[in-house]
Amino acid sequence: MKKIVWIFAVILVVSCNTEVKEHVKIRGKLKTPGVEKIAIQGRGFSKDIKVNSDGTFSDTLTVKTGIHAIVNGNDRITLFLRNGYDLTLDFKGERFSDGIHFSGIGAETNNFMDSKRSFYMSEYANPKTYFKLDKEAYEAKLAEAKEMVQGYIDKAKNIDSLVSDMDKRNNEMFFKYIESNYEKAHNDLLRLAKGNKSPVFVGYENIDGNKTSLEDLKGKYVYIDVWATWCAPCKAEIPYLKEMEKQFHGKNIEFVSISVDKKDDYEVWKKMVAEKELSGIQLFADNSWESDFIKDYGINAIPRFILIDPKGNIVDSDALRPSNPELKKMLEELGI
Repeated sequence: MKKIVWIFAVILVVSCNTEVKEHVKIRGKLKTPGVEKIAIQGRGFSKDIKVNSDGTFSDTLTVKTGIHAIVNGNDRITLFLRNGYDLTLDFKGERFSDGIHFSGIGAETNNFMDSKRSFYMSEYANPKTYFKLDKEAYEAKLAEAKEMVQGYIDKAKNIDSLVSDMDKRNNEMFFKYIESNYEKAHNDLLRLAKGNKSPVFVGYENIDGNKTSLEDLKGKYVYIDVWATWCAPCKAEIPYLKEMEKQFHGKNIEFVSISVDKKDDYEVWKKMVAEKELSGIQLFADNSWESDFIKDYGINAIPRFILIDPKGNIVDSDALRPSNPELKKMLEELGI
């Protein structure tokens, strides 16, 4: 009987220890004032965490191992969580996106991710940084970027294999994209450089049932938004675009939105234009992604914004988004 009780006690202790390891402990102190709660989100997982009046927070979570995000409204940053981690978060600024220094169990993996984030937020992560360069300068820049990435890897210690494998794949995909697209993209940038004649669109259907061509807009600046109804980043720009249209209403600029939705989604497009009260000139491309205008501009990702001058020449073939405050400043500097 005593033996049975002893075995039961051992099982109970082991079970309790196992239970502790089935959680992530997370704590920190925000530098952002007035926040009442933050959230941890992952695949099929979301939990709100109360933030105290002094900015401190602490909680335990049971998670599926993988990439998560710590979120405050539109401000978010990724982290890697595995049950058994015990993390203290030291925020580098008021915004999560300013970065976080981690300490505790699981810190090495998350600090590695934070350091790599600085690379992907730098000019080295922008393909145009490479595409705009001549061959010699491009090769030097690419070698510099690869050396920088290798430096992060060489400094990394005790990184979770899931993160290191993911990072390796991301690096391979990124550099493969740069190398396989350089020649065409470089030539496209030369062809679509500022001052060159813009490719044109002809007879695109307007939301009012009429036809509109780029030639019809000559004499005004034309700010073009290439988008689709299914594109979440495109829809996120809509409020900013509508505000920009209000601010420049009656001035020497036309705001044109070209949908690359498939023909099957024509009615979806019309419905969204009406429901969201989209203003400006709303056009439906004649052949979705295969439209000549889309291919001539080398557009393979949306949203994409283009600015054309009153003579039909390119001002910027990859213009700033409406959400960027610098766009308004640039338009005003053009005298619009």
